[in-house]
Amino acid sequence: MAILKFRVYLEEDDAVYRDIIIKHKQTFADFHFAILKAYEFDSKHQATFYRSNDNWQRGREISFEKYNKAYAVAPLIMSETTIGSEILNTDQKFVYVYDFQKNWTFLIVLINVSKEENPKADYPSVSRKEGIGPQQYGTRSLLGDKFTDIEEKYDLKEAAEGFGEEGEEGEEEESKENFDENETQEDF
Repeated sequence: MAILKFRVYLEEDDAVYRDIIIKHKQTFADFHFAILKAYEFDSKHQATFYRSNDNWQRGREISFEKYNKAYAVAPLIMSETTIGSEILNTDQKFVYVYDFQKNWTFLIVLINVSKEENPKADYPSVSRKEGIGPQQYGTRSLLGDKFTDIEEKYDLKEAAEGFGEEGEEGEEEESKENFDENETQEDF
C-alpha cells in the first residue's frame, strides 16, 4: 500500500507548513480532517479541494458536499473520492479552501511516495510542523496571552517620559539665531 506525504502550505506564508502522511486508499474527507487538525481549525465550515498544476490554477473540484453554487462540472465528493485516484503526477498539487467566508487557502504538494507502511503510525497523521499556524478566529502572536500582561505592566501604549515630539519649541529659535544674516541661500 502506498503512503503519500503531502506538504500543506499556508498560501499567505510558505514558511508555515505541515507535512501530512496518508494512505493512497484513504479519502479526501480523511485528508480534509487531517489538515484541520494539523492547523488546529474546527470543522464547522465549508471546504473544497481543487486538483492543480504548477501555476496553482484550480482544476477539478473535490468538495465536502455539493454546495448551493453554480458548478461548470459537478464536483467529486470528498468522502467518495480516494486520494490515489486523483494523483496524476509525482509532484501532484492541490489547492484546499476552507471557510468560504474567511477563504483560508492552502497549497498542497505531493513530496514523497513510500511503499513501506509504519505499523506504529495512525494514518493520516502530521509528520512535521513548521512555523506558527494562523489562529482561525483572530490573530496569534508569539507571546499569546502573555503580551497583554507585558503591555499592561510596561504601559506600552503611552510614550515614556523623556521622549517627546521631534522639533519641539526652543530648537527652532536656536537654529534661527545660528543662521548668519549676512549669508544667503546662494552661499550654501
